[in-house]
Amino acid sequence: MHGWMRLAVAAWAAGALLAAAQVPEARAQATGAPVRLALIEGMSGPFANAGAAVERNLRFGVERVNAQGGVKLRDGAHPLELVVLDSKGGVEEALVQLRAAADRRIGFVMQGNSSAVAAALVTALDRQNARDPARRALFLNYSADDPALTGSACSFWHFRFDAHAGMRMDALVDLLAGDQAVKKVYLLNQDYSFGRDVSALARAALKMQRPDISVVGDEFHPIGRVKDFSPYVAKIRASGADAVITGNWGNDLALLVKAAREQGLGTKFYTFYGNSLDAPAALGDAGVKRVLAVAEWHPNAGGAQSDAFYRAYRARFPAARDDYPVLRMSMMVEMLAAAMSKAGTADPVAVAKALEGLRFDNGFHPVRMRAADHQLIQPLYVMEMDKAGTPGVRFDNEGSGYGFRTVLALGPERTEAPSVCRMTRP
Repeated sequence: MHGWMRLAVAAWAAGALLAAAQVPEARAQATGAPVRLALIEGMSGPFANAGAAVERNLRFGVERVNAQGGVKLRDGAHPLELVVLDSKGGVEEALVQLRAAADRRIGFVMQGNSSAVAAALVTALDRQNARDPARRALFLNYSADDPALTGSACSFWHFRFDAHAGMRMDALVDLLAGDQAVKKVYLLNQDYSFGRDVSALARAALKMQRPDISVVGDEFHPIGRVKDFSPYVAKIRASGADAVITGNWGNDLALLVKAAREQGLGTKFYTFYGNSLDAPAALGDAGVKRVLAVAEWHPNAGGAQSDAFYRAYRARFPAARDDYPVLRMSMMVEMLAAAMSKAGTADPVAVAKALEGLRFDNGFHPVRMRAADHQLIQPLYVMEMDKAGTPGVRFDNEGSGYGFRTVLALGPERTEAPSVCRMTRP
């Protein structure tokens, strides 16, 4: 292990151990004005549960940083402060909240639950930062997976901490390609930019790795509006599909898998978010060994430090309904804090330059922020749903009795995709 890695691991581990016991003392050291981080997310509306989960994970990251003394700037230590702004899940309201953040001189904006919203925020920030340097802000993206955001539409002001849809799809199809029982695939996705990306990427990946597979359905549904997915499940059954590939998230995924369970659909689901909020409980026994998901981490990934992270999150949020830790969200906050401390300032331009190329290792998840396009390069796991207590499934999800085991682990060197970004820098 390189020296910088050992230092990062030691610092992180020490902070994790001290966090619960020494929060008051550590916060007393951070006496400067808070560095505010604006969360612009749908905290009400059809995806309010997903927004609440994001807030919990970001708050967990903020508390971890503050428990270790905050960010160390040239004028001393400063705590982080999370400011939650409700976009109601819509583009126009998100832009209203972005202006509100700018009026409050908040230099760091976070969003992720919608690539359409993310694209609008990137465009607005490009204009705002060029027009009014005194109110510049960085956009930290934890979930908006449209590849264009770090590709053709990349921006100096935008950093993505999630794997983009192409990286996730490649990981899923790496596994699917080895399943010779799959001959027919049905594509079902939300009708917006991300869902259409998932469809196109699935077709391309299947053509490359399994040209013998037939795509027997390629359908899009309104995002956040379908209350009963039974008609879609009936179409999947009629198509004779052996597997479904979907990028659905939030209630759109939970309601889809609930309908599949109720109709006894036996096909495999290759999902981006099958391990997400409410999904395992909605699937129940019907999901066992038939639902697969891909993520940068999951509670059963294994290792003492991974387990310690999960247990720390559960200690902070013990309710079963809150059992949805998303590692990249808290790591995003910790990486931002590391970049601020490296730059010695909370100036967005200086912090952006410190983030570029930044390597971070918490002891079980080494990552690198690629400078060329501001895409985080990190491990990915493909996992299979099963009952808690079966081999590889020590922890369940949300008290459901169901969890996920790793069936394919890909190191960061295997998840990295070529960069096509042509970035304009200030």
